[in-house]
Amino acid sequence: MYIKEGWGYKRICQELAIPCTKTIRLWIKRYREHGRKGLEERRGTSKSPFKGSPRKKECSLEEENRRLKAENDYLKKLRELARR
Repeated sequence: MYIKEGWGYKRICQELAIPCTKTIRLWIKRYREHGRKGLEERRGTSKSPFKGSPRKKECSLEEENRRLKAENDYLKKLRELARR
């Protein structure tokens, strides 16, 4: 509609009952960058078999010990505040 018919964002939104022109703008951008492939559904697909992001580096024992001590101190303070 936008490319072939020359319609504006608002007119397309009205015609398709889409509440926001941002959706149309995003579709047009994806189409221009990737063609029809850019408009395919991508929700629920994963490129990697692993979930979440991997750790950037392994912590040394000293670093882990410092982190755990800080976490314990935080939890102790939180418990003190909850008692008041």
